[in-house]
Amino acid sequence: MQLKNGRGNWNVPLFLGVSIASGFGGSAMSLTATVWVLALSGSSELAALAGLCVYLPTLFGPLLGSLVDRLPRRRLLVATSLVLAAGLFSLLLVQERGDLWLLYAVMLAYGVNYVLNDAAESALLPSAVPPATLGRLNGWRMSAQESMKIIAPLAGAGLFAWQGGGAVAVTCAATLVLSAVLYALIKADEPPRRPKTRVRLARLAGPVRRTVVIAATAVAMSGFVTAAQLEVVTVQLGRPASFVGVLASLQGAGAIVGGLLAGRALDRLSEIRFGVLGGLLFAVGLVLRGLPWLPGVVAGAVIAGVGLPWTVVAAMTAVQRNTPNELLGRVSATATTLTFAPLAVAIPAGSGLVAVAGVWPALVIASVLLLYAVSSARPFVGGPGMERGVDAVPQDVRVGSGEGAGRVPQDQT
Repeated sequence: MQLKNGRGNWNVPLFLGVSIASGFGGSAMSLTATVWVLALSGSSELAALAGLCVYLPTLFGPLLGSLVDRLPRRRLLVATSLVLAAGLFSLLLVQERGDLWLLYAVMLAYGVNYVLNDAAESALLPSAVPPATLGRLNGWRMSAQESMKIIAPLAGAGLFAWQGGGAVAVTCAATLVLSAVLYALIKADEPPRRPKTRVRLARLAGPVRRTVVIAATAVAMSGFVTAAQLEVVTVQLGRPASFVGVLASLQGAGAIVGGLLAGRALDRLSEIRFGVLGGLLFAVGLVLRGLPWLPGVVAGAVIAGVGLPWTVVAAMTAVQRNTPNELLGRVSATATTLTFAPLAVAIPAGSGLVAVAGVWPALVIASVLLLYAVSSARPFVGGPGMERGVDAVPQDVRVGSGEGAGRVPQDQT
């Protein structure tokens, strides 16, 4: 795709600005909502529900993604940001326990906004920036978002303690308005809409599918070993539980560096090879974090911080580069659901295993599953790599509106 008048270069800082603004507001509001519910109710269980409200819409990613493909994507991004910003002002009415339903409703709206905007951004990017810039920009966006995950919770907690939850809500609304302005300035050619057409997506092409599987496995295993890593810190190393926050910051720093390096790596490697490299690094980080040796645990946090986002950037870029633009919203949202939804099962499963069998069985299982996912990509890594411009949707996927249209053979792998 040839972009006119150098507008692809103009769009790059706009997308980065959105990542910073929305990343700050989303991270600050997510923490504040949990603390706010806890302060009003005194219940940890009710506080946890705020996080569940944000996560729940991820399970409906394919449905929301199909909506993205039926609407003008840039206008959708502007509209959803402004609607959510308006909704945040309703939190100024939250004063007591009986008002908590407002908080839950707004956080559920935040979750829907995350899914819609993530899919719409992913679908808009290939028509807004040059193909050679896509992988690099995805890495930069990941670094910006990870930076905000470190800065925003501290800022949000401080503002909540100083001025209360209403001040945080107004601040986060301002970041959404800023995001809407930046979205409106983006210049991109969008594909024509076919609102009455039904498209059934049964599978992704092999290299893209394997890249998404590696990312999904890595993300799931990051949750699966959470309890094991806490056990290593508090029992084997004898450190206070707060030291986990130090390791989380180190992993976040690794993610920032990893995002900055991702673009250069994707200039030299195909997405599948880059995903494999990220998966291997993350597996090494998992093993190091299980050692009862402080330098190893610290190094493991940094290495895992680099490897985990590389798998996600690889999957994101593979989908964007290899999916027909008119299907990109639903394919991106489906890939996001497949990547992050398993966390809901992985975290309690890992906690239960640690309670029964201890630390190392959980770490070994996580490493084996991750290495299996990486090894499954070997047929695509050994060849010339993923070809640019190959559709992620196989040619036997048909578009139609009648009964039986869009059927494809069942995936056997």
